Amino acid sequence: MTGLAAFADRWSSARRLVLLAAACLLAGTPVLAQNDPTYRQCSPDGRLCFLLTTEDEIPTYSVELDGEGVIAPSQLGFMLRGAGKWAHGMHLGEAVRRSHSGSWQQPWGENRTVRDDYNEIRVPITEQVKTKREVDLVARVFDDGVGFRFAFPRQKQLRDVKIDEELTEFNIAGKADAWWIPGGEWNRYEYLYNHTPASEVGTAHTPITFRREDGLHIAIHEAALTDYSAFWLEHVEGQRFRTRLAPSSQPWKVRRQTPFATPWRTILVGKDAPALYAASDIILNLNEPNRLGDVSWVKPQKYIGIWWAMHLDLWSWNDGPKHGATTEHAIRYIDFAAEHGFSSVLIEGWNKGWWSESGRNFRFAEAYPDFDIDRIVAYAKTKGVEIMGHHETAGNAGLYERQLEAAYDYYERHGVHAVKTGYVADAGGVLREDPDGTEQWEYHDGQFMARHHVLVAQAAARHHIAINAHEPIKDTGLRRTYPNLVSREGARGTEYMAWGNPPNPPSHEPTLLFTRMLSGPLDYTPGIVSLAGREGRPIPNTLAHQLADYVVIYSPIQMAADLPENYLKHPDALAFIERVPVDWERTRVLAGDIGEYAVVARQRRGGSDWWIGGVTDARRREVTIDLSFLQRGRSYTAEIWRDGPGGGIDGDRFAMARETRTVTAGDALSMVMESGGGFGISLTLDGTGR
Repeated sequence: MTGLAAFADRWSSARRLVLLAAACLLAGTPVLAQNDPTYRQCSPDGRLCFLLTTEDEIPTYSVELDGEGVIAPSQLGFMLRGAGKWAHGMHLGEAVRRSHSGSWQQPWGENRTVRDDYNEIRVPITEQVKTKREVDLVARVFDDGVGFRFAFPRQKQLRDVKIDEELTEFNIAGKADAWWIPGGEWNRYEYLYNHTPASEVGTAHTPITFRREDGLHIAIHEAALTDYSAFWLEHVEGQRFRTRLAPSSQPWKVRRQTPFATPWRTILVGKDAPALYAASDIILNLNEPNRLGDVSWVKPQKYIGIWWAMHLDLWSWNDGPKHGATTEHAIRYIDFAAEHGFSSVLIEGWNKGWWSESGRNFRFAEAYPDFDIDRIVAYAKTKGVEIMGHHETAGNAGLYERQLEAAYDYYERHGVHAVKTGYVADAGGVLREDPDGTEQWEYHDGQFMARHHVLVAQAAARHHIAINAHEPIKDTGLRRTYPNLVSREGARGTEYMAWGNPPNPPSHEPTLLFTRMLSGPLDYTPGIVSLAGREGRPIPNTLAHQLADYVVIYSPIQMAADLPENYLKHPDALAFIERVPVDWERTRVLAGDIGEYAVVARQRRGGSDWWIGGVTDARRREVTIDLSFLQRGRSYTAEIWRDGPGGGIDGDRFAMARETRTVTAGDALSMVMESGGGFGISLTLDGTGR
């Protein structure tokens, strides 16, 4: 089929040329130039198509679904330092096409097996001026989305490439609303989502999600961001947007040597919000396969930690009378973890240097005197518990890189296999160090930090350590290439429930699922069963909503974030958290609307049991759950944790009912979620226990 399509393109071009030549001869004028063809590459099912042409000699693409516009004609180009703008006077060369159909397995994830089916087109785009600089456009078209990128071949006239700006446009076809957070602002990705008409978006981070009036959902993001600046999506006019690369300390934003390729620019398409979420595997598929080999040492897990007490201002990260990371506290947390089946204890604030200006005093392999790490790890080992490490940098990535090998060697010798990293600094406040010792200020999502996070993943892998990055660069699917990148933050997390103004509203999670979560796992740190923040401020969730987060918000490492003593006050909630898995065979988003509600079903990896989580915004909702995804001909025991009578954020937030029912694949469950509420369900195949 691809051969026929290529033949049709060539025939169409040749036919136009013959007609043009004939017309010119009849008019008595010579043939001056050939009009560029319009290349069309469609998805395996033929419904979604990527089109590339030139308009006024500017490369222009569009995307159609069933012949109707998804992305209206949008221009492509670059501002190249010292070489001028690459956008005008362009000619499309001959297309090369190929197809791929296959699958691959994740070592951990939401779905064990990932389908990877696409049709690809590669078109050289060459200037028709003296320099004749060539950049190839490569597009892969899946049934539910498109990824395209620019490949810069090695060429005499384009070797040392300095990119001042990328000029990729996204012109949303059809009137749409958008859910977005601001790009380039001081608090990185930690904002509540705006919901506005698409025409009122300012400059946004990605993923950004659009919903058209006809219900079609579109998400813009990127994949395989490694040695390049992340892009923000900048509003131009109407519903037309253009990439704006994150700044650099250098005069340019990206510097590369040819040959190289940019990250993929991705467009996910779904008929509704659940279908959009299902399309997000495209982000993984556009990344390179696992480079680390055997990663059996990466262990999905649940953990507790010396963390929430700091956000409540009961303990401190700094040493002193309120110091949280003490030997005594660590021993108590280890005992609780061992008794209740948690794999690890996260300990923050144990190492010297808290809190120094720009992190200049951090020592990543030196403990405070009141933290006896040798005694702690030895005791944890006797209890079958590990310590989860922590490296806060205060954004001083340069200092961290200097100490990186020593820091991970120290953790490896102490039996630490997972580390939470942190880069707490305002946007533009990351410190790098040049070889001569000069310090430069960088953005969290600029080219330097894209390189940095890969460097950290590689260093950690040499010591069999998994990374959970906070204040990170955004997720673009690199966990496929580096499976030790198990999770990250990059959103407004649960700590804002302690002291944020305002706290996260109950609409936050059903917004995150269809925006931020399209990019990958989120260490949201749920499970605040006390439903109270600093000085007792009420958290606007029900108890059942907090439990549902463990299923709705995916991460292969999930924290039970509350204080141990609070879990003992809520044994039914603790029972759910103890039992819920974190690694999955398959995932289904059963229902949902952005910012309103979400219902997610996941099957335990290697097991027959399913878990369902549902959350709602501040409105009371009743949902009906079709159980046809269960194994037919068998019965299941459904154990349900749901909002109880009188519950909701405008009632008794702690009201929760726990009950069991027998169900089959032919049944439907009707569940009521009170305002700000939710539910969690385990479905166990009768006779198996799991």
